[in-house]
Amino acid sequence: MRPTNVSPVRAHGLICGAMQPGPRNLITDVAGITVGHKTVIDGDLRTGFTAIVPHQGNLFLDKLVASSAVINGFGKSAGLIQVEELGTLETPILLTNTFGVAEGIHALIRRELRQNPQIDRAKGTVNPVVMECNDGYLSDINAIALTEEDANAALVAASEDFEQGSVGAGTGISCFGFKGGIGSASRQIELEERTFTLGALVQANFGRAGDLVLPDGRRPSPEGMAAQEERGSVIIVLATDVPLESRQLKRIARRAGAGLARLGSFYGNGSGDIGFAFSTAHKIPHNSERDLIARDYMHEGNIDLLFQAAAETTQEAVLNAMIASPAMYGKGTSFRPSLKDWLDQN
Repeated sequence: MRPTNVSPVRAHGLICGAMQPGPRNLITDVAGITVGHKTVIDGDLRTGFTAIVPHQGNLFLDKLVASSAVINGFGKSAGLIQVEELGTLETPILLTNTFGVAEGIHALIRRELRQNPQIDRAKGTVNPVVMECNDGYLSDINAIALTEEDANAALVAASEDFEQGSVGAGTGISCFGFKGGIGSASRQIELEERTFTLGALVQANFGRAGDLVLPDGRRPSPEGMAAQEERGSVIIVLATDVPLESRQLKRIARRAGAGLARLGSFYGNGSGDIGFAFSTAHKIPHNSERDLIARDYMHEGNIDLLFQAAAETTQEAVLNAMIASPAMYGKGTSFRPSLKDWLDQN
C-alpha cells in the first residue's frame, strides 16, 4: 500500500484540527509500530481481535514508558493496574470484545513465555494489556466464541499498513447509532528541528444516536432510531516517538477525552472510555547492570503540542472508523447504517 494521508474522513472534505498528518495518517507513522486484525464473521458472530505491536524487538526485555487514563471506568480491561504503578508496557496491546479478554490474556502470556523462557516465579511474571468494547448488539457475545488462536492470528498479521472500519475488534461495534469500528490517525510535531509523530488507534463503540457532531457542524442521525442511553465504550491508544515520562503520558492520554467531546460525547454512565499512551523513544531494560539510567524527556512547556495532537487524532480516528465501516446486519434483526452512506447522500 502506498503511503497516503488522505484518510476516509479527509476524502469527504472533513478536516479535524490544524496539525499536519503523517505520511499514512495512521498510528504506524510512529516507527516500529505494527497493527494486525483477526476478523470473525460467522452466523451471528461479528467480532475479532486487533493487535498493536509497539516495537519489533523483545518487548518484555525492552519495555516502553506508558500510562493510561480512565475517562469513564465501565470496562473490563486487563493490565492497567501494573502499567499505572510501574509506568511501563511489556507486551503488545490486544483489543477485543468484553468476553474475549481472557483469551487475549492467555495469548499474550504464552507469547512472552515462548520468547522469554527465563520468566518464572523468581524472576517476575508478565503483565498482558488487553482492552475491550461490548459488541453484543450486532454479535452473539454470549457465545464466547473468540479463541487464543484468534488473538495470535491478529498478532501474526501485524504490519505497518492495515485496514480500518469493521475489522478485528471493530467488526461488531456501533458508534452514535451508526456502524463503528477501528480507526486511526496521526499528527506530526516539530521539536528542536526534528519531526516527531503522535498517532492514535481507536475502538469506537460509543455515543448516542443524534449526538454526533461533524467538524463542519453537521449532526448526522440514523433515520428512525429512537433515543437511547449512552452504554457504549471507546478505547483510545496513543503512541508517540517523543521522549516522555509516564506522568506526561497520562496527561496526554487524558486529552483523548477532548477529541471525544469534539464529536459530541459526554462519557455516559454506562460507557467504558479509556485512553492508553506509550512512547517508543526509550527502551527500559528488564535487567540492567547499572543502578541509574539516564533518559531525555520533553520539557513540560511544549506539552500542549501533544495535547492538541491527542485531541485531533482521536477525533479523526473515530470518524475514520465510522466512515470506513459499511452498513451491517447482525444477529437477529440488528442493523447499523453507515456514516459514509449518510455523507454521500447529504
